[in-house]
Amino acid sequence: MNKRELAENIIENVGGEANINNVSHCATRLRFNLRDDDLAQTEELRQTNDVISIVEKGGQYQIVLGPKVESVHEEISSLLGRSDAKEQSEGKSKTNIFTVISGIFAPILPAFAGSGILRALVILATQFGLLSETSGTYQILTIASMSVFYFLPILLAYTTARYFNVSVMIAMVIGASLINPDLIALMGDTGPGAMTDFFGIPVVLMEYSSTVLPIILAIWAFSYLERFLRRTIPEGGHLVFVPLFSLAIMVPLTLIVVGPISVTLSNWIAELINFLIESSPLLAGILVGGGWNALVSVGLHWAVNPIMIQNVAQQGYDYIVPFTFATNFAMMGAAIGVWLKARNPEFRKYSLTTALTIMFSGITEPAVYGVAIPTKKPFVAALIGGAIGGAYLGVMEVTSQAFVFGGLTTLPAFAGGTGNNLLHAIIGLAISVVVSAILTYFFGFEIPEEYEKATK
Repeated sequence: MNKRELAENIIENVGGEANINNVSHCATRLRFNLRDDDLAQTEELRQTNDVISIVEKGGQYQIVLGPKVESVHEEISSLLGRSDAKEQSEGKSKTNIFTVISGIFAPILPAFAGSGILRALVILATQFGLLSETSGTYQILTIASMSVFYFLPILLAYTTARYFNVSVMIAMVIGASLINPDLIALMGDTGPGAMTDFFGIPVVLMEYSSTVLPIILAIWAFSYLERFLRRTIPEGGHLVFVPLFSLAIMVPLTLIVVGPISVTLSNWIAELINFLIESSPLLAGILVGGGWNALVSVGLHWAVNPIMIQNVAQQGYDYIVPFTFATNFAMMGAAIGVWLKARNPEFRKYSLTTALTIMFSGITEPAVYGVAIPTKKPFVAALIGGAIGGAYLGVMEVTSQAFVFGGLTTLPAFAGGTGNNLLHAIIGLAISVVVSAILTYFFGFEIPEEYEKATK
């Protein structure tokens, strides 16, 4: 049975075209929203070649096909006379932000896992004196391990475009534009927050490497623009004029809109953190310890980083760095909780990998996007654990004597300071890990099937 015959057979056995509200797909399953589930011939479908199983879950009639699902979905779309873009958008209209993030980040999980562990190994080799930071080997391995994070806007442009079913190549060019060296050079010595203009319209420049939200929002907006252009422009002009107008509109629009919003929010956050530390270290610890990962994920942390660097340079210590440690260790605890609780062996291995990545390199993205957010409750557990650990660090007035990323290998940054600074740091971070791990274990969670597939 070829793909067209299989598609025809599936349509017939789910009750015909008239019974199909919409159809979408994930990594392995066709997902039907049927008008009447009782019309579906489930046993007939189970006996069909190439159909692995039938699952009725979450109000959807799901047909598991494995790797061929995308091509069969295209055949079904063609037979139904509907655009794939329409079905994808309709199929996702009832989903939430966790589902969207799951769909966008699932394809990147292997790159996150490999890069995170490689970075941790490089750091450990440096700590033990096996590798010099000035050597070419160190530089090359660092490039290999950190490129996935630096070029995240391009990778996310690809996966977001596939999720919203728009032109992948144009989306990747939009992502590449955000980290183009010439755009970075426009900032000059001013850095993020520098100004330029586009036909007289002010443009606030910022650093988009390693950011998440700007490119996802840009490609989401692009999905509407591309469909409008394809409806408006005659088919003979699609090859040239759709990409032309897409790039000419989306790149400036992203820079003009996202830049000012990001800069404004970043400045507000920096001012709020400084105010809280001066007035209430406890509250500062709760808010920063609980929410720092969210800031990093969308690139809003850059305005705070210079404050930490300046504090260390001028005063020899900083109060904010310990809070960022708390949020890292809390995310590590959530990953450990998932590792202890999950039954899927592949996802358990992936969770442990992300925990080790944070432990030795301070990189949280694999755990945030590969474990905590898709499984939902562990993300909440990490927020709570980071807030409680951060509160302890704030009350104990723990300081860091260096600007570093939070992991076990950078704990010496707490050496020195006043009183039992290092001891209180260790206690606060232990609180973050333990609270998050326990809450994750007892809250429980559900692993999205696309993530089970991606980690295999």
